[in-house]
Amino acid sequence: MEQQKEKAIIIGVQLWNRSDFAYSMEELSNLAEACHIDVVGELSQKVTRVNPSHYIGTGKIQELAALFSDKDASVVICNDELTPSQIRNLESSLDCKVIDRTILILDIFGERAQTREAQLQVEVAELHYMLPRLVGLRESLGRQGGGAGLKNRGSGETKLELDRRKIEDRIAALQSELEKLVGRRQTQRKQRRKNEVPVICVVGYTNAGKSSLMNAMIEQYNPRADKQHKQVFTKDMLFATLETSVRSITLPDRKTFLLTDTVGFVSQLPHHLIKAFRSTLEEVSEADLLIQVVDISNPDYEKHIQVTNDTLKELGADHIPMIFAYNKSDLTEHAYPRVEKDLVYLSARQQSGMEELTQLIRDRIFQNYMACEILIPYEQGRLVAYFNEHAHIQSTNYEPDGTRLKLECRVSDYHQFRDDFQQL
Repeated sequence: MEQQKEKAIIIGVQLWNRSDFAYSMEELSNLAEACHIDVVGELSQKVTRVNPSHYIGTGKIQELAALFSDKDASVVICNDELTPSQIRNLESSLDCKVIDRTILILDIFGERAQTREAQLQVEVAELHYMLPRLVGLRESLGRQGGGAGLKNRGSGETKLELDRRKIEDRIAALQSELEKLVGRRQTQRKQRRKNEVPVICVVGYTNAGKSSLMNAMIEQYNPRADKQHKQVFTKDMLFATLETSVRSITLPDRKTFLLTDTVGFVSQLPHHLIKAFRSTLEEVSEADLLIQVVDISNPDYEKHIQVTNDTLKELGADHIPMIFAYNKSDLTEHAYPRVEKDLVYLSARQQSGMEELTQLIRDRIFQNYMACEILIPYEQGRLVAYFNEHAHIQSTNYEPDGTRLKLECRVSDYHQFRDDFQQL
């Protein structure tokens, strides 16, 4: 039998300078749905500042209690991250469970995490979130010391203190394990830089089609690859991908780049998560080029672009060159595939627009290539093999003095081996 969904009332505070409030409330509703919660009611309040003790004012609390009872709800979800005292006071006033936007996102991440690294990152974020909120757990305040009267007063620790110490120990253990994984990832990045392989990161709002775009590129240029190992997971849901997937794309002219999929962005992405996922998100800040995937069929796509740009700025990656992939064009009236300056209208699902996107990529990251004609002596046959593997050979002729190659190669390769061949 299908498990009965929880019913929720979502509430939000609209500050006078917050123009995106309606959008953020709609996004909160989508997040709740992704967490298998039915939103049965909504309440908002316009104020100049958030109520420091209860998040919303006294009158709104009474209105919320009536709505909660009328809709037979079981949980209240707030549109902002609440302080421990705000959660405690709201739960006391409403006599129900209260959660905030942060814990909602953490729950979704916890459910979606597949790899060990993603699971560790989510757990660290959850524990950091819980630590200052332990005081709200009324069951934890009992003394551990036995007996009664004055003689045992102060003996032992409170369960709250024990919980805090356990959480801090757990965080330390998790971070130690994460550091090993981070070290491995950094070693891989150093090797890529050493090999001079360009790295392109696919970024964008959650569920924009980043993983679908990656799969379309793999299918286009690596069609004989083992799909089970090469294709990345895709599904029409928020935060389907939490793992960083890196795939090597080899173009017909032997130019190669690494395509990296990243976790999707959402507005007000909790700082606990950004901190915990730092090793994953470092891929973004060290990329040579970013492809921002945009769901052009979504009416809020401009807001999604803004959310992505804000997150990239927070990550220190706003200086990296970027091109835009307006995905899901097949669900709109936009003509596709079509290129306009730094953006391409395409459909990853139909694998339409991949060549146009690839041309934009070429124009940005393969500027360090040069065309030349060289004569390689026969005793340097290893160079012929090297250029056949790492360069685009346009013609090969065998002459008395050696092998004549007309090719396009990396400038660095040309200078590295120029003493071993003759420039024609």
